[in-house]
Amino acid sequence: MFSGIIEGLGTVEAIAESAGSITLDISTGFSDLTLGESVAINGICLTVVTFDEKGRAQFYASLETLKRTNLGGLRIGAKANLERAVSMATRLSGHLVQGHVDGLARMESIVQEAGAYRIELILPKSLARYCVEKGSIALDGISLTLNQVDDLPSGDCRIGLTIIPHTWANTNLQTRHVGDFLNVETDVMAKYVERLCTPSL
Repeated sequence: MFSGIIEGLGTVEAIAESAGSITLDISTGFSDLTLGESVAINGICLTVVTFDEKGRAQFYASLETLKRTNLGGLRIGAKANLERAVSMATRLSGHLVQGHVDGLARMESIVQEAGAYRIELILPKSLARYCVEKGSIALDGISLTLNQVDDLPSGDCRIGLTIIPHTWANTNLQTRHVGDFLNVETDVMAKYVERLCTPSL
């Protein structure tokens, strides 16, 4: 479990493909990793397969993960948002994030606004129903607050968010461009409520 508060930016150092899956070597900056530990890479919960004392770690991503996320688009030298799993004593500064990506959202606009950044993205119809104004969402693993939720005639949804300078400077959002796809994890509580309120067939 994670909180969506990014601890650092890692650098992709190597990528190896094999039978539809990939392994990633990432310089994490974490000197005390443990084998089998979970780390969120751009909001995707991945397992530490190998590591060294310098903080370089290897992660495996399956075909299923590659189908649902933007992980397959990473290139050597790319910056990745990193968060280690929360502990029971951790302050929950963000919101409950599982690291299980629901889908992708397309960046629609990026505008500098009063020292911050205003971004808009298009969410697919399947995720739109879990979004409410002032609700929580994780984009590339970053816990953010929805300022705008507009349903579109297509059934998709336009969401708007304000990115404060600290978040912009300390995450990979600063490297994103219009047209890029970001990993989305909607609020897990909304999904449980929907399931509980759906009559059994």
